[in-house]
Formats: sequence, C-alpha cells, structure tokens
Amino acid sequence: MPIYENTLYPAPFFLPGGHAQTLYPAFFRTLEVPASAVQRITTPDNDFLDIDFHYVMPGYPQKRLAIISHGLEGNSKRSYVKGMVRALLKAGWDAVAWNFRGCSGSLNRTLHMYNSGSTEDLKSVVNFCAGRGYEEIVLIGFSMGGNQILKYLGDPDEIVHPNIQASVVFSVPCDLVGAAKAMDKSSNAIYLKNFMRTLKEKMLQKHELFPERVDVTRLNEVKTFRDFDETYTAPWYGYKDAMEYWKKSSSVQFLDRVRIPTLLMNARNDPFLCPTCYPTGQAHRSKNLYLETPAEGGHIGFVRISDDDYYWSEIRAVEFLGQVFGWY
Repeated sequence: MPIYENTLYPAPFFLPGGHAQTLYPAFFRTLEVPASAVQRITTPDNDFLDIDFHYVMPGYPQKRLAIISHGLEGNSKRSYVKGMVRALLKAGWDAVAWNFRGCSGSLNRTLHMYNSGSTEDLKSVVNFCAGRGYEEIVLIGFSMGGNQILKYLGDPDEIVHPNIQASVVFSVPCDLVGAAKAMDKSSNAIYLKNFMRTLKEKMLQKHELFPERVDVTRLNEVKTFRDFDETYTAPWYGYKDAMEYWKKSSSVQFLDRVRIPTLLMNARNDPFLCPTCYPTGQAHRSKNLYLETPAEGGHIGFVRISDDDYYWSEIRAVEFLGQVFGWY
C-alpha cells in the first residue's frame, strides 16, 4: 500500500523538534468530552478491566464502535485519548476507551499486569463490545497500545473477531529491541525516569498483594526497561529474558499478515523510535497496511493549533476511516 513520507502535517513553528512536540500535549492540552459510562468487565482469569463508554447519543447506541488503546502507563483519561474520543463522536462513532490492568486507578486482583505483546485483554474488550450489538468495530491505538493491536491483527495464532473492520495506530514501537535501545539514550532520560517511577510504584503495590512472588529488594537498582523486563515482565509471562520478550512481542514481524485496512503513522522525529520502527518493506508488500511517516510529530504529538483544537492524528484517523467505509 502507499507509503507517505511527507504528509500534509505542519508542526507549529514554536515547537521545533520531536521532544517539544512530544511534551507539549502532556503539559498544555486540556479538553473535555461528554461524560462516560464506566463499565467494569470480568476477564477469563477472573480479574477485571475498567472501560469508558462514550455515546454519540446516550441511550441510543450506534452499530459502529471505535475501541481506543492507550500507551505505556497511560489511561483512558489522557488528553490524546480524550481528543480521539471527541473526534470520533463527532464523526458518528461510539467510542470505548479501555484501561490496561492497573491503569484505571484500581489495583488488579492478579499478579499479571500488561505488556507489549499481551492481547488477551484487548480480545476481552472486543468480545464484550461485540456482544453489545456493535457490528462494525475499529481499533485505535497509541504507542504500546498500537503494538498490541498490530500483533493481534497479524499473529497467525490469533483469531481476529469478524466485526473488526479497520485499525489506526500512532507512534508504534514496532521493533521493541530497537525501541528499548532508543529509550536508553541520554536525551530520553526524562521519559525513562518517569516510566520507571510509575512502574516501580505498581511493583510496590503488587508486593503488598503478593509478597512472596514480587521481590522488591533490588527495586532501586531497576533503571531501564531491560532491568524492569528482566526482573518482572519476562519471568511473569514465561519468557527466558527481556530480549526474548521484546523479540516475540514486536509487531513488526506480524505486519505482513494484517488482513484489514490499517493506517500506521510514525513521525520521523519520534524520540522513542528506531529506524526499524518504520516498516516500509512490509507496507510495500501489504495490501492492507498504509504507512505514513511525516517528518514532524514527536511521540503521540501531532500538535495542531486551531479553533477546533483537533490534532492531526485525530483528523487523519477520521479521514482514513471515512475512506475505508466509503464516506468520501
């Protein structure tokens, strides 16, 4: 499918570079969306997921639904999630923003949390929503949430729900090995420190629930994603080590098998990504993967200053879905 290296996205002149475009929304974007109906669903392992339902017309569900997956240590209340919800509602889509385990503000009951390659919880949300009568479902994902979606859609061992018609993902670390190396750069220290802070807090909470299974004696020595994944993620999920976890969970290896129209948009100046996170070869070969790699945008940035306050990612998602469903 087409590869667009230079889309029409123009970064604001006062946000030069990927770091400024990444940080601006987190600090300066505030917006409100219609009140959500919070639903807690039970997972097959008797844990729970908290999901926010947003309706075009409360009390009158549409037949069309978008399921939105946030990024690492995000949640359904992040500005990039709310911005996407608002844009989709205006376009006539009901929207569900779901929280990964441990990200809704409530500590989950089981040892497991979430990881880049885990798709079981995404499937639980899809099945629940399809069971409520939604006939056309699309998946929208950011960063880690986007990697999960791409892996789910392309993994030969997965059975993709037939109601899923399209997907749109942004700022996806398709190659987790390379992305982990990128995050070790000194220029990314501020982001890594923040991720480690919140992940360590969750490990302390898990230790209180499972003192014999969660060792926190060396928690202060955990400084990088390799440290964290070697200590916790890999052993919890049956991987030999962090490298095996990253390799098996990277969505780049599954892109050739994606069978529904999918837009992947990764900015060239995204500080979290490495060269192998721009899968041009797979996009050239695929009938379903559309790749856009604008020069600007940062990580989950794509800031756009306008009266309507829609960001470029939101505009492109609605446009792409309109093309897939033949609206224009």
